[in-house]
Amino acid sequence: MLDKIVLAFQFALALVGAYQLFLTFFGWYRPRNKKKFAPQKSFAVLVAAHNEEQVVGALIENLKALDYPKELYDVFVICDNCTDKTADIARNHGVYAMERHNPNLRGKGYAIEWMLKELWKRERQYDAVVMFDADNLASPDYLIHMNNDLCSGSRVIQAYLDSKNPNDSWVTGSYAISYYFANRFWQMPRTNLGLANYLGGTGMCFEAGLLKQIGWGATSLVEDLEFSMRCIKMGIRPTYNYEAFVYDEKPLSFKASAKQRLRWMQGHFDVAKRYFFPLLWQGIKEGSWTKIDAAIYSANVYNFFFGAIISILLWIKSVTPWTQTGLLADVNPIIFNSVSIGVYVLLPISMLIEKAPWKVYKYLILYPIFMMSWWPITFYAFFTQNNKQWSHTEHTRVIRLDDMKKQVS
Repeated sequence: MLDKIVLAFQFALALVGAYQLFLTFFGWYRPRNKKKFAPQKSFAVLVAAHNEEQVVGALIENLKALDYPKELYDVFVICDNCTDKTADIARNHGVYAMERHNPNLRGKGYAIEWMLKELWKRERQYDAVVMFDADNLASPDYLIHMNNDLCSGSRVIQAYLDSKNPNDSWVTGSYAISYYFANRFWQMPRTNLGLANYLGGTGMCFEAGLLKQIGWGATSLVEDLEFSMRCIKMGIRPTYNYEAFVYDEKPLSFKASAKQRLRWMQGHFDVAKRYFFPLLWQGIKEGSWTKIDAAIYSANVYNFFFGAIISILLWIKSVTPWTQTGLLADVNPIIFNSVSIGVYVLLPISMLIEKAPWKVYKYLILYPIFMMSWWPITFYAFFTQNNKQWSHTEHTRVIRLDDMKKQVS
């Protein structure tokens, strides 16, 4: 009886995996010839920063040089509980330094919620709000693409996310590989199928009227995923812009990476707990593939959690006399292994399509270790998911767009 229960459980997980693999077939092409509009939307550009004196200056310089009419956007640096010179650097660069001091409500979600309330009080109002992290860089045409999408009817937009420092270490290289795969085989299929895309924490654009209407309300450890689910639940479909690039700095060390990913997983469990069943029931009742897909996406953390358990059981079975036969791999090992290999093959394919720098390919060798390291992180996150304490990821890499071009060449 136990064998049958375990097998049925694995089969359900395999169906989810098969669904994700099915979606990748719709990521091989991307829509072109998007409508273009003259610059007309005004933007409040928000930069979330906590003690980011080392990197925020480079981003401000980048944002002030965007290829968009300067009178149509203002830059606001949210100096959240800063104890360094972040605010001074912002003011010296001629942008707004919005200082917030609330040690009891720490984290990016709370900082954004506070900033939006301050923004609505100002005399000047904006058509849209875009959000960056202090360690980011944006492509010069970022606001042009956001303007085009807003004029085309999008209300929530996610830009293409790439890595600013892929060659710093095997950890940053692994993050970069994950980005290439997610952009091509997670975001693009949903764009092509008319499903909802998902916010990535930075490079996000929101119609101001929508934020005023529904508020921010996303104060979990993964405010981007939480806001995505809120939108989809209300029938608002976030979209994805493949041409607007945002470059994100990734942690150099494994320790810093593990700390960051633990926060993500803790937040992901929290969001899944609150949104999976409501979205699933709504999707079934309304016949909405978009909401069903969002429910499945929100529960990916559980799929990964239990998938890790199954993988460990497989390893134990291979090195011990254990004869338990409740494993899916025993039923059809050819299909099981083919699917596993197929998923890994998609990684270099996504890199080829996305024209990844050749230097990054060497990190494919260590990428399986990076992926397996998610297992203990996810396990620990499962048992500590009630922890709402935000942790800061230190950023130190002062890189500019010109530096990145030189690295590629």
